[in-house]
Amino acid sequence: MTNKPKLLDSVRGELRARHYSRRTEEAYVGWIKRFIFFHNKRHPASMGADEVNAFLTSLATQSHVSAPTQNQALCALLFLYRRVLQDPLPWLKDVVRARRMARVPTVLTPEEVRMVLKAMSGTPQLIAQLLYGGGLRLLECLQLRVKDLDFARRQIYIRDTKGRRDRVTTLPQLVISDLTTHLALVKEQHDDDLRDGLGSVWLPDAIGRKIPNADTEWRWQWVFPATSHYTDEETGIKRRHHLHETVIQRAVRAAATRAGLTKRVTCHTFRHSFATHLLERGNDIRTVQELLGHRDVSTTMIYTHVLRLGPLGVRSPLDPY
Repeated sequence: MTNKPKLLDSVRGELRARHYSRRTEEAYVGWIKRFIFFHNKRHPASMGADEVNAFLTSLATQSHVSAPTQNQALCALLFLYRRVLQDPLPWLKDVVRARRMARVPTVLTPEEVRMVLKAMSGTPQLIAQLLYGGGLRLLECLQLRVKDLDFARRQIYIRDTKGRRDRVTTLPQLVISDLTTHLALVKEQHDDDLRDGLGSVWLPDAIGRKIPNADTEWRWQWVFPATSHYTDEETGIKRRHHLHETVIQRAVRAAATRAGLTKRVTCHTFRHSFATHLLERGNDIRTVQELLGHRDVSTTMIYTHVLRLGPLGVRSPLDPY
């Protein structure tokens, strides 16, 4: 007789069977743990709408989380009940959903972008240039592998993105020289790792099974690897991860401060600026939608609100014609 798997192991199994990302897995398991501990370690099967609402309300009123964070917690609990506990959720209509506020994105002018980039150097500067030049999300950029760069066509292939849709975006001509130099240094590091019996990177399970030894091949290596190794808990293999997000986030904030900007500048600001500046140059909104990887053009339409303001938009009645 086989032992029934523990609840959280079942959650992980269901998430992996549906090819959810590792980050989503970590987030969902974390929320489910918090939900269980919030209710004094009661089993979720014995709880329902009242307990879910109490937990979500606590997140908003006591933990002061944002609406997207609260909704992520709800998605984790809905996954638990639907996929793991096989609960048809007749009480779903009673669950309170947080409403996300519609916000106009912060956008830098082209000159402000140049000021921030000029205040950066090294690998963080190169990554920031790709964020702005290709409209990448930070994690999309950090998870690039060598094979995803097409220098001949000046394209970047972005795999397994948010929404699970691959896409292609532009590789800026301006960064090609620095990026080539950077890759040469990464190749030297990888060759040194191989000589030391290392050189492995994490691969999705299907790739690891289909292509033996792919984890040590140059084309599968991270474009922006971490400076140290870690030991994979599942396999015991010593590997390099990609550079951590906080390294770039701190570098961007510091650069914006050195540049003297009063706007709140984050890594995602480069993506907003990429979309807005393309539209300002007359590019078709459908083209921008494809480059950003938005499923619906209505998501891309937020940047048209930015265009209606400022020197390129509506003129203030205080100003003369």
